[in-house]
Amino acid sequence: MNRNFLTLSELNLLVEERIKESFSETYWVMAETSDVRLNQSSGHCYLEFIEKSSRTSSITAKARGYIWNNTFRVLKPYFEEVTGQQFTSGLKILVRVSVEFHPVYGYGLNVVDIEPAYTLGDMQLRKKKIIAQLEEDGVFTLNKELLLPLNPQRIAIITSPSAAGYEDFLEHLNNNIYGFVFYPKLFSAVMQGEQTEMSVFTALEKIYNCHEFFDVLVIIRGGGATSDLMAFDSYQLAAACAQFPIPVITGIGHERDDTVVDLVAYHRAKTPTAVADYLVQCILNTYNEFLATEDAIKSESKKMLGRLNSDLKMLTGNLRLKSLSMIEKQSSVQELYRLRLRNVVSAFTARKQYLLSEKESFVKLMSPEYILAKGYSITRVGGKTIKSPEEVSPGDKIETTLSGGFVVSIICN
Repeated sequence: MNRNFLTLSELNLLVEERIKESFSETYWVMAETSDVRLNQSSGHCYLEFIEKSSRTSSITAKARGYIWNNTFRVLKPYFEEVTGQQFTSGLKILVRVSVEFHPVYGYGLNVVDIEPAYTLGDMQLRKKKIIAQLEEDGVFTLNKELLLPLNPQRIAIITSPSAAGYEDFLEHLNNNIYGFVFYPKLFSAVMQGEQTEMSVFTALEKIYNCHEFFDVLVIIRGGGATSDLMAFDSYQLAAACAQFPIPVITGIGHERDDTVVDLVAYHRAKTPTAVADYLVQCILNTYNEFLATEDAIKSESKKMLGRLNSDLKMLTGNLRLKSLSMIEKQSSVQELYRLRLRNVVSAFTARKQYLLSEKESFVKLMSPEYILAKGYSITRVGGKTIKSPEEVSPGDKIETTLSGGFVVSIICN
């Protein structure tokens, strides 16, 4: 029997030789990391490189990859220092690889170098696209446009209850030197790992259903891997925070870059303790404004009282002058009335005296004495005045009254 076939090992060795001949150089390849694993005993890193369709996000290419220990110990810290991200699955990277074929493990790409600037650029590009989408949707600045309550004391908190940053936050908040009182309420969430985005989103929904009981929403995390921040560059999470009905304050615990959630929040602080200090400062500002307003009211009140006192003194002086003037006028009027009354009385008295004098003269002219003095006499009979001779008879005794006395006569025949 003629041998006209190859064993699998022979075929694989042949393929290995041909690949070495055809791909003797190294190549820069753009791909996305997947299923990144570190062998703890050997220190080698094993992963898959994939490429996805821009339209459907389905995988269009895949290759096994590996980074040997001596290379991985150099590339990993270099990559993470430049990008601020852990070398993990889901990153778009630019790597220099050699194409290899192993008779047992098959086709693979051996990573010999990496360009972290490409990954950093892709991350920034992704973030810019999310920001642009939020701006296009008209929600990017909505939370910043809310009014922060003067005394933000009722605080909804999204974080992990075991996070060190949470304890630091409460310590700074509740033990502030001014004695301000706060009412924090924890809504537990996973703050690192693949579940971060969904966990935080769930906590947001819970707070939304009772948001009228809170003044602000605080999202904090204490340290952790920088790669965990990728969850806060999510469009869905950022859009939810941007449209939240109460001010959102973030203290995710990083200083290097702002996440998209930081950018849409009402206020961004570097650390959880900085968030606590910010809330304390808000109430302190209100308190200081209150004191300043109180001082201003006191000052203005003193000025007003001073002005009113001056006005009162001036009015009192004017009133005194007017009173004196009025009294003088009244005195003049009274004197005038007194003079007029005196003249009237005098005139009245003179007239009455004149009339009385006329009546007295008339009475005198009509008196018997005046008439008798003119030569007339009065004759009486038995005390009765007689006016004609027929009223007497012979023998009557008559009495005649004259001016100088009276005469008694007897009537004869």
